[in-house]
Amino acid sequence: MSDEPPEPPAELPNDLVDTIADYSTDQLRHIARYGEALAEYKEREERLAEKSDDDDIEKSAADLPDDVPAKATPTIKEINDNRYYYWQWRDGDQIKSKYKGPVNPDE
Repeated sequence: MSDEPPEPPAELPNDLVDTIADYSTDQLRHIARYGEALAEYKEREERLAEKSDDDDIEKSAADLPDDVPAKATPTIKEINDNRYYYWQWRDGDQIKSKYKGPVNPDE
């Protein structure tokens, strides 16, 4: 263990480093435990969101029109500040698309 205080990671904002620098050892240990728990929670939420997105894509793939190949994937394109779903796939050297519908069904 060094006699010098540790260097904060460059990824941490300076105001956070300055704020916690004066905290007691007990407070710092509570922050460390909370930070680990919060990171695990957020990672879990991200995994669930990714799984949900994957499920949505699988459900969308079941809705493929007859003239769209099974390898097509849903893609979002923004046109004139509006967002639309398109089926998109590669056909040789070309990328082909077919309109699916608006991202926001109210549009």
